Parts: sequence; C-alpha cells; structure tokens
Amino acid sequence: MHEVRGQLLLYVRSKELAFFTFLLPLIMFVLLGSTYGDNRIDGLRGANFLEAGMLGYGVVSTAFAGLAIFMVIRRESGILKRVRATPLPGSAYIMAVLASTLVAFALSSACMIAIGRGLFAVPLPARWISLVLTLLLGALAFAALGLGMTVVVRSAEGASATVNAVDLPMAFISGSFFSPHSFPPFRRAIANVLPLTYFIRLTRDVMLHGHQVWTSWRDVAIVAAWGAFGAVVAFRRFRWEPAEG
Repeated sequence: MHEVRGQLLLYVRSKELAFFTFLLPLIMFVLLGSTYGDNRIDGLRGANFLEAGMLGYGVVSTAFAGLAIFMVIRRESGILKRVRATPLPGSAYIMAVLASTLVAFALSSACMIAIGRGLFAVPLPARWISLVLTLLLGALAFAALGLGMTVVVRSAEGASATVNAVDLPMAFISGSFFSPHSFPPFRRAIANVLPLTYFIRLTRDVMLHGHQVWTSWRDVAIVAAWGAFGAVVAFRRFRWEPAEG
C-alpha cells in the first residue's frame, strides 16, 4: 500500500502523462458528445452510444498506452534496475503499478459517467455490478497487454510514438468514436481481431441494453484471452534492465 501511494503520487506529478491518459478521453467525450450527441447511432442516442465507446478509449489510453510508455521510460532510464536492487520484491512493485493504474482508470470512468449524466443527460447504468466487473476485466486485460508491449519497445525516445501507433488506430477501428457498422468490410475484418472491439461491445451491452456481464460470455472470453496472452509475454520477456546501452 505504501508503494501504491508512491505510484499514485508519481502519476499526479507527471502532468503530461496525467493529461494524455486521464484528461484526453474526457475532453474527447465532451467534444464528440457536443458534436453528434443528439444524433441516432444504431438506433441509440449518440451521447449514450459514445459514452460506452469512450470508456473503451479510456481503458486503452490509461491501462495500455500510459502503462507501457512510462514503464519503458523507467526501464531505459535505469529506474527499474535500481528498484530491483532494493529489498522491495519485484512482484510488489509491479502490483503497485497495476493498482495505481486501476485507480486512475476507475476515477476516469467515474468522471466519464458523471460528464455523460451532467452534460448530455445520459442515464446512469442500471447494472452497476456488471459494469464494474466489465471495466475491471478490461483494465486488467489491457494492463497486461501494456506490460507485454514493453517487450517490443526498446527505446524511451520511441515509446510514445510506437505505442500511439497501436492504440489510436485500434480505438478508431474498434468503434470508440463511431459505429463500426458503417466501416468497409476490410476494416470490419481488422476490428474483429482486436480486443478493444469486444470490450466496447461488452460495455455497450451492459450500459445500453441492460445485459449482465456473464450473458456476453464470448466477449468476456476473448478479452480475457488477450489479457492472458499479454501476461504470458510480460512474464516470460519482461526486462528490468535497459534494452539499450
């Protein structure tokens, strides 16, 4: 718990990281919601449809991109190597980083729902327990993928560019900002292999259609399988020492 508090303090002090992972999804929600929030998308009000998609963008921004970028920067600057030389177990450090990421995403999600209710009159979710379980599943899965992504990125200078080259196209193709039903067939084919597609679909089923999380077991299984894949890669290939130099 002491390390979790330290990680949260570091997160707050890193203004650039906090802006791009915490505030940017909220700003995008306000901008897009004010643009087509009253339109109809797939038979649903635009703001309602958009809120669930922006929660998907939030989990990618916070749990995947944010985690991957700052872990690579810490590794390449030698911070992780020095942490391993302290009495703090490596597992405790990783768990503290994951816990602080979950807290940041939970606060971001609460702000997203509050903005949707306050600015765009989006009804509050009826299935709160299912929604919490859905968001927890997504945060854990994408955090595992974020740790796995650190294996691919070898330099601190290229961390932001490499990770954003993955998360931004994935957010667009998976339907965070628009309905994927209007996409051409080749783009829908790409969307069908992305984990964010199934997380957003699961979130919309829970928030917009009142489903329980366990009724969409196929989406749950696919998101969990992607998370397990990221965890295996991170467990086997995660490095504490700088990849360069």
